[in-house]
Amino acid sequence: MPKAPKNALPVTREQNYPEWYQQVIKAADMAEASPVRGCMVIKPWGYGLWENIQKALDAKFKATGHVNAYFPLFIPMSFLEKEAEHVEGFAKECAVVTHHRLEPKPDGSGLRPAGELEEPLIVRPTSETIIGSMYAKWVQSYRDLPILINQWANVVRWEMRTRLFLRTAEFLWQEGHTAHATEAEALEETRKMLDVYADFAENWMAMPVIKGEKTADERFPGAVSTLCIEAMMQDRKALQAGTSHYLGQNFSKAQEIEFQNAEGEQEYAYTTSWGVSTRLIGGLIMTHADDDGMVLPPKLAPSQVVILPIYRSDEERAEVLDYVKSLAEELRQQRYGDEPIRVEIDDRDLRGGEKKWQWVKKGVPIRLEIGPKDIAKNAVFRGIRDTGETAGVSRDECVATIHGTLDAIQSRMFAKALAFQEQNTKTMTDLDEFKSFFKGDDDSSTVGGFVIAHFIEGCPVMEKILKDLKVTPRCVPLDFEDEPGQCLFSGEPTNKRAIFAKAY
Repeated sequence: MPKAPKNALPVTREQNYPEWYQQVIKAADMAEASPVRGCMVIKPWGYGLWENIQKALDAKFKATGHVNAYFPLFIPMSFLEKEAEHVEGFAKECAVVTHHRLEPKPDGSGLRPAGELEEPLIVRPTSETIIGSMYAKWVQSYRDLPILINQWANVVRWEMRTRLFLRTAEFLWQEGHTAHATEAEALEETRKMLDVYADFAENWMAMPVIKGEKTADERFPGAVSTLCIEAMMQDRKALQAGTSHYLGQNFSKAQEIEFQNAEGEQEYAYTTSWGVSTRLIGGLIMTHADDDGMVLPPKLAPSQVVILPIYRSDEERAEVLDYVKSLAEELRQQRYGDEPIRVEIDDRDLRGGEKKWQWVKKGVPIRLEIGPKDIAKNAVFRGIRDTGETAGVSRDECVATIHGTLDAIQSRMFAKALAFQEQNTKTMTDLDEFKSFFKGDDDSSTVGGFVIAHFIEGCPVMEKILKDLKVTPRCVPLDFEDEPGQCLFSGEPTNKRAIFAKAY
């Protein structure tokens, strides 16, 4: 077998973090840029990961009483105009359809748009307005509430600077939209779905998160309150990994979602919206990947175990494949996460070393290499992706311990990421220390982290300093209690503290 390279990727995290991120995606064969500017093609390994994210989240949504539906991709421009703050927040990102057919140019040199629409249509940047218009038809009485609907869809936000998975002009997501008879119910829903996201991030993605509330400047356009989960990436920047919005009656008034309450009075419904996207895959990469490629948590890996048969002749091939196929079936009889273990056999005609490193780069949790010598000992040669540990083990031990091995990988990955987050989170009361902490190139892998500090929302001194440093208040953590102190930026007394960081 060829000698392993020092690192499988051509660049390390320390050398060039943005380029390393792109190289992980390329090496793992997860996605690539498309001919359409700003859009991506999600390849089977990356889409298999998204399918597992969908499956796990969809089960959680249904367990909390939500159902799936689908709403139009196109939204009349007048719908967005009904909610002023909402349209202002998305206006610069909207893709607009103005014509409905093509016709040949008079000189025959190509095609041109024809058939101008009476009203321009916006390609869905988010669906509050179009879904609200339907809720207005469906809701007449308090007996029609609550409505608890989720949609799996694509959206378009016309981004100028794109990065695969993290920020593309078109991306995949889910968006939940609910309507309630009381403010208390809507607030409970907003927090409940944030907790669902946090549970998924930590227990499926092995990515520790901080649950918090956004400041007014960072709030979703048109929302009364935005709750979020924030995660720390390996370059110490923050990634907003999910949001849950309490919309109050703002969109109900704009879309006329009215109902007759139990007392016979007309009232506007209280609504929420919440969503996560393929950005989660970017979060997985930047939380767990290393300088050899992707490292996948077992609960989400498209294949949890890959078996690599090794042979030199047709006779050996028949013997090895019989052994490998029977082992694969035996492993599939075991369960992990209440599902059969996902096992793949890779019998491609490639050199063993090349094949092995392809799977290392893809991040498959467990790799089993099996040749005639292993069969003679009724054994396998096992590689564990997150630790790099390799060892020969008996077939019986491999099968008997497979659940525990996957569980240990999942737990180690979370523990490692949590330790990193805790090591790089500081509480500060000195402004010079704060400035020094965040000073440096925006893509530096050695500067910054999370800072906990007192602040006064809207403080002009703070806003100038943060703009210069390219730092934002990520959230006010929900588990923070009021604590008397002084605003780090103005010195004025305040009880509020926030998490500050550079962010994606």
